[in-house]
Amino acid sequence: DRGILETIYVTLRRTTTEAQVAEALERAYATAPFVRLTGAALPEIKHVAYTNFCDIGWKVDAPTGRLVLVSVLDNLLKGAAGQGVQNLNLVLGLDQRVGLI
Repeated sequence: DRGILETIYVTLRRTTTEAQVAEALERAYATAPFVRLTGAALPEIKHVAYTNFCDIGWKVDAPTGRLVLVSVLDNLLKGAAGQGVQNLNLVLGLDQRVGLI
C-alpha cells in the first residue's frame, strides 16, 4: 500500500473532552464527501489505498490534555489525479464524487 500517514499532537485545555473534539471535527468536515472520521479507531494507509478518501482518527489523553490526530491518504490518487477530477467537478458544477466513487 502507498500513502501518507500523519500523526499530529495538539495540547488541549484540560477540560476538553473526546466528545467535544469529535463534535468539532464532525462540524468541520460535515460537507466534505471524501473525509471519513474514524474516531478512536485510528486509520491506516490500507484503509485509503486506491481511493480519494482522507481518514482522520483521534484519541484524547485526558490526564495530559493531549490530543493525538492521525490522518491518512493515498498520495497518488488523492494527492494528484483524484484531486484534479474533484476540482474539475466543482468547476463544472457537478457533485464532487462524480468519477471518484
